[in-house]
Amino acid sequence: MPLAPRGEDRHMTAVPSPSPSPGAATATTLAEAFATTVAAQPDAVAVRTLDGSTAYSWRELDRQARRFASGLAGLGVGPGDSVGVMLTNDLPFYVADLAAVFLGAVPVPIYATASPEQIAHVAEDAHLKAAVTQESLAPSLLAGLEDRSDCPVVCVEAGVFGTVPWAEVAAAEPLAPVHAAAPDELLTIIYTSGTTGASKGVELTHGAVLASAAAVSGFAGMQEGGTVISWLPLAHIAERVASYYMAITCGLEVVVCPDPKRVAEYLPQVQPSFFFAVPRFWEKLRGGIEAKVAGLPEEAQEAFAAREPGLMGGLRQLIGFGELKVAAIGAAPSDPELIEFFHELGVPLGEIYGMTENAACCTANPRDAIRIGSAGVPMPGTEVRIAADGEVEMRGPVLMRGYRGLPDQTADAFTVDGFLRTGDIGRLDDDGYLWIFDRKKDVMINSGGKNMSPSNIEAAIKSGGPEIGHVCVVGDARAYNVALVVPDPDVVGLPHEWPADLEARIAAAVAAGNARLSRVEQVKRYHLVRDVWEPGSDLLTPTLKLRRPGAHRLYATEIDALYSAE
Repeated sequence: MPLAPRGEDRHMTAVPSPSPSPGAATATTLAEAFATTVAAQPDAVAVRTLDGSTAYSWRELDRQARRFASGLAGLGVGPGDSVGVMLTNDLPFYVADLAAVFLGAVPVPIYATASPEQIAHVAEDAHLKAAVTQESLAPSLLAGLEDRSDCPVVCVEAGVFGTVPWAEVAAAEPLAPVHAAAPDELLTIIYTSGTTGASKGVELTHGAVLASAAAVSGFAGMQEGGTVISWLPLAHIAERVASYYMAITCGLEVVVCPDPKRVAEYLPQVQPSFFFAVPRFWEKLRGGIEAKVAGLPEEAQEAFAAREPGLMGGLRQLIGFGELKVAAIGAAPSDPELIEFFHELGVPLGEIYGMTENAACCTANPRDAIRIGSAGVPMPGTEVRIAADGEVEMRGPVLMRGYRGLPDQTADAFTVDGFLRTGDIGRLDDDGYLWIFDRKKDVMINSGGKNMSPSNIEAAIKSGGPEIGHVCVVGDARAYNVALVVPDPDVVGLPHEWPADLEARIAAAVAAGNARLSRVEQVKRYHLVRDVWEPGSDLLTPTLKLRRPGAHRLYATEIDALYSAE
């Protein structure tokens, strides 16, 4: 597949896009959008637990956030100050983050998986004035803030040493009025989970975030409300847009899922209107469906193989997609065959493409015009073009203000005419659909001069069988490709639990994946990794993107052995 775009593709698309939701279009700040929704549906559920035992209406969420905002002010937090928010996906997150916004402060979400060293970097870079956490995460946060005695930490639970109890802070009188922000005022700082180097603080304004929420909700058809599950890390811009910002602008009901491993249990009970997930989730869901079908009577298996409409409808209801309007996949390369599988089930799964620097908003596949394998067409107000070297560049109202405290890196991120350099290699087809091939810095060139996409190769190998959890391909400046292959512990168990035939099953899966690749792309040798790769480590980002440099460094000996074995 060529990396350089065809001559006719080097244009900015003019594909018509759905209109943004009316609510998002009229508000100029997040607090204004929130107030509009509260006024329109004060008693509707804003956010709740799965069983509904704890739930806030929009009116109650407003009251809770105003009380907490007053409490934060009592701790010395004011307009422009940064507030760290290290919480799982639960009701306190929505209260704390909104409270900071109401004060005119800047919420800075921190990944629950962040190490003390990473937390210390965020605290120093963002100049945190205060932080909010929960008992299970407090040790890491306090360790990261050990040199910051001037940064009080509020904890949801009482009695946690070194913290101020949430109840004490939330006992203040409700804040009135809220801070009157401007559209170009800083709303939040999102620290990139980054596949390389130290994380950078991406500064996003009210205007950029609302433009993103409006564009995404327009594509998702969420103007009339609906239900979403909050389950991916809320320190990641994609989940913030999907289950926080878009929930506010569209008046959606949010069901919180504090443990992301349980989201498959939530789906059938919630039946969401819109659902976004990374490719690894969709791979696991496909594996689960195939396993269930394998246990059905032969007649039902034949109906599934024929994709009988009645069976497909029942299956969608069973897995939680009975009310689904739009399903999105993104944040990492995905296998077209994976998307095709869900289309055969009647699930309108389409790729969506964005990054922190453009508030997760760039291109998406319209529900009724999904082009499998593409990243879709530009969202409303977005211009996309391809540079001479094949890099995708985009411009629009969703762009970041810049990287916090890094003027040179901010300048390097943009062209002279204001387009963001995405770092991805791609092309635009004649209908304006964007096709992404790989990260610009990740393109491999073997010793024979062949350009290859490691992410495409990795996706092909993973498609060979559910036993494979992660793959890291190596081949730059080498005669052939090798790989690190990590079994999926949810499928085969932990290393000490591996079945006796696992090596044979992995070999068969790699062979099946290789069959989808050209000879030069195929993995000649691989190392079976006996470690579990955890999200938020040197090997994976919190959203399961591969940190290739970390894998190369930690498994350098194993990689060298693959090339020395003849």
